[in-house]
Amino acid sequence: MVFSLVQLFYYFIFYFRFAFYKKTNSGFWNTPPVSVIVCARNERENLLNNLPLLLAQDYKHFEIIVVNDNSKDDTDDVLKAFCQQYKNIKVVKVPENERFYFSKKLALTLGIKAAQYEILLLTDADCKPFSKNWIRCMTENMVDKKEIVLGYSAYEKKKGLLNLLIRFDTFNTAVNYISFALAGMPYMGVGRNLSYKKSLFFKHKGFASHQHIQSGDDDLFVNEVANKNNTSICIHSDGFTLSQPKHTWSEWFFQKKRHLSAGIHYHPFHKILLFLYPFTLLCFIITFVVLVFMKYMLYIVLSVFFTRYLVQLLAFFKISDKIGDRDILLFLPFLEIAHFSIQPLFMLSNLISRKNKWK
Repeated sequence: MVFSLVQLFYYFIFYFRFAFYKKTNSGFWNTPPVSVIVCARNERENLLNNLPLLLAQDYKHFEIIVVNDNSKDDTDDVLKAFCQQYKNIKVVKVPENERFYFSKKLALTLGIKAAQYEILLLTDADCKPFSKNWIRCMTENMVDKKEIVLGYSAYEKKKGLLNLLIRFDTFNTAVNYISFALAGMPYMGVGRNLSYKKSLFFKHKGFASHQHIQSGDDDLFVNEVANKNNTSICIHSDGFTLSQPKHTWSEWFFQKKRHLSAGIHYHPFHKILLFLYPFTLLCFIITFVVLVFMKYMLYIVLSVFFTRYLVQLLAFFKISDKIGDRDILLFLPFLEIAHFSIQPLFMLSNLISRKNKWK
């Protein structure tokens, strides 16, 4: 009973905020100039496909800064061709320096230093905006005293169990960080769709406090500087980005392992909240199985189980209205158990080796 109450607490206190969130329509009046920053390493094909979509944004004043991070393919030639055609593209090259060779944080820092505008909008070379209003939708949330906008980035839907699990993992991550932000406790963002002010970056000395950690250019920075007063969210579909998912289990495993390696450096309070939900879920499932097997208070046990499941289904159904991926709800119990079961593998792997590359 205690475990079910904790689970319901998360849904009513956190996740329902996201499920029933209604943004006040502020209009598209807030259109300050924006610097879009894209880090690229060996991204020739993605730049050819996605840069035209960024350049086609329906926004008056914006620049695109592409940081060429020691690419060994034809990225440099592609960027030169774009620069000859478009005046609002700026290319920054990362100097060859073995100490920082695999650091996306260095690449981002150089891109931010080169930005001429106060509002920064970050994405990756393999991401494409959902619409021509991506910049507009993200930027209009940078109002009042807001300095950070947390966006959502989905993965393209494809066939297979791996793709289903990747999209559920992305959905589940978004449920957490957006719900917590709405509750006044922002703890992370995703670098595929994230905006913050240049002055905020330099005020907190950039990535200095976690420069020694390979990952965390997005979530560790947000975890350090975000609070209930300076952070807002963008969950309008026009403001989303879309990425290509990994195609093999090993590729996704190493990507996910790298992302999770930053979590151990979160604020202790955030770590407790993020641990408590899966821990009580495990206890809830084990208790349910044992009590059903023993046929102990069977009707009460089944009632509690289905109450928790229906509350979850309601929350996720409403959230899927906002960010998509409704098809994962058909497999929700199985995906949740599979997702939960895999997490210890990532954690164990990170304990063995913490030397991860960003790309």
